[in-house]
Amino acid sequence: MFEKLAEVICNYVEVEKENIRPESRFMEDLGFTSFDFMSMLGELEEEFDIEIEQQEVSDIRTVQEAADYLEKLTAEQ
Repeated sequence: MFEKLAEVICNYVEVEKENIRPESRFMEDLGFTSFDFMSMLGELEEEFDIEIEQQEVSDIRTVQEAADYLEKLTAEQ
């Protein structure tokens, strides 16, 4: 899941895939804006056919936290 997420991240910010680490923070380290982040979530919902809860997403700060959350959602299907 981390690898796939890293690929999607590269569509939204100018960062090399190999520079994305599990501990990378979306806003502070990768340069995401709130709009970028919400747009990416929409793409992930379509890609994995899942429903992302806005309430739960507000606690996600790092790439690994997002990957863990996506794995949880896809496992529930």
